[in-house]
Amino acid sequence: MTARPKLEFEKDPGFVKIDHVDESEVDRIALCFAGRTLFVTGGTGFMGKVLIEKLLRSCSDVKRIYLLIRPKKGKQPVERIKDMLDNVLFQKVREQHGLDWILGKLVPICGDVLLPDLGISPEDTETLRNEVSLIMHCAATVRFDEPLRRAVFMNVRGTKLMLDLAATFKHLDLFCHVSTAYCHLHVKTLYEKPYDPPGDAYAVISACEWLDDQTISSIEKRILGKIPNTYAYTKALAESLVVERFDKIPSAILRPSIVIPVWREPVPGWTDNINGPTGLLIGAGKGVIRTMYCQQNGYGDFLPVDVAVNAMLVATWRFLSPELGPMDSRIAHMTSSNEIKVSWSEIIEIGRWVIENRVPLNGVAWYPGGSMKSNYFVHWMCMILFHWMPALFVDLLLRILGYPPVLMKVQNRITKGFEVFEYYANNVWNFDNKQAIEFRKVMNNKERLTYVIEKIEFDLIDYFTECILCARRLLLKETDDTIPAARRHMRIMWYVDKIYKGLWLFGLCYAFYRYFLAGFFKSST
Repeated sequence: MTARPKLEFEKDPGFVKIDHVDESEVDRIALCFAGRTLFVTGGTGFMGKVLIEKLLRSCSDVKRIYLLIRPKKGKQPVERIKDMLDNVLFQKVREQHGLDWILGKLVPICGDVLLPDLGISPEDTETLRNEVSLIMHCAATVRFDEPLRRAVFMNVRGTKLMLDLAATFKHLDLFCHVSTAYCHLHVKTLYEKPYDPPGDAYAVISACEWLDDQTISSIEKRILGKIPNTYAYTKALAESLVVERFDKIPSAILRPSIVIPVWREPVPGWTDNINGPTGLLIGAGKGVIRTMYCQQNGYGDFLPVDVAVNAMLVATWRFLSPELGPMDSRIAHMTSSNEIKVSWSEIIEIGRWVIENRVPLNGVAWYPGGSMKSNYFVHWMCMILFHWMPALFVDLLLRILGYPPVLMKVQNRITKGFEVFEYYANNVWNFDNKQAIEFRKVMNNKERLTYVIEKIEFDLIDYFTECILCARRLLLKETDDTIPAARRHMRIMWYVDKIYKGLWLFGLCYAFYRYFLAGFFKSST
């Protein structure tokens, strides 16, 4: 068993400890949401689910939450809500209030941000206009490789349509737009203020409406310019539309960084996707990722989704509480790297230690190993030796045994994913988070414990253990009773890995001797 990785920031937690909670303290954030009717888009997405759960559990006096939901796979919106509530994420709130109470709070609105007028019926539109006082616009495509036309329709035109609808609401107190801290990539230190967009949002929307997919695809790189992907480009355009309405409707922009699985509640480690570090850890744990082109000391800004949601609720309360004083900006960052910096190499080191010593994965294709490379040529040599060649070897065995090959397809997807990852992994951005610091100063102890937006007793190794456990159970469908067998299989793959490397070393030594030393000795005699 290898030694437990050491992390410097664990020794200096950097927060003011909460020693007590006064019984007289009032949860002003819950009171802010009490009696309100909300309209939430993206409520069935990763962050949206956690937002809904937190509202139901901690702000249970909310009057109603309307959810924009489109029919999917033959299921109507109300069925999709019931399916969502079956998730383990909602177990605590189901036990707290019961399913009927939850279904009484959540009301589906059939629609789609891709459709004209959001696809909402006139009757539902009128209901929203008369009842809703708070909009949480979370809907967006988060795929970095989304075709530009679809990304514009979802992220830009969808935001415009939401703003148009919000302008007609009779009792609107706040339109809260969820953006991203990674939407202005040319700015290395991002402040909580508006930035010029990379283009004219209205012209881009118009072009995508008039031109077909093939034409837009052919000029996509020219439109994006130096921006590496459609996600950052369209989120920056969407921000400009909200900024334009600052003086017309009460609105605010929240910029979360890279949102990762739940840290504390309701289910530590919970996620519904393998994006971000979770995907890297699973890929490395399965033995299919063994090299990455990355500056080892570089870091990304990661924020657990429950902290991001807490920040959303706290920021909303602060925006709606003028008695606490004027706000410096209508834009707030939900970031962490000013307080906790975790390098890419630390993530890999921690993940490897957790998988080797705590939570092995089933059916690993190769023993977890490898490293990050700062030299692109070395990285590609390792890709050939430790990605492609083992994949060919395993697929050949599968064919011989009568099974379909799988690893070459996996490696194709990994290579494509690297194209996106490498840009972010080899660049570093800093994010000002003065607003969050100010939020903490006006929160009482009860609110700080209920809506945690600071690093209270954060243990990164325990956190990643929970992440991998949840991914194992929920995404990979690997039950805990298979862990002993996974450990045995891991031990076998350790020997396979050593034999493979030994054969390569022997082959290189033989080739060196055969073509260099043997000729030298022969000529000298």
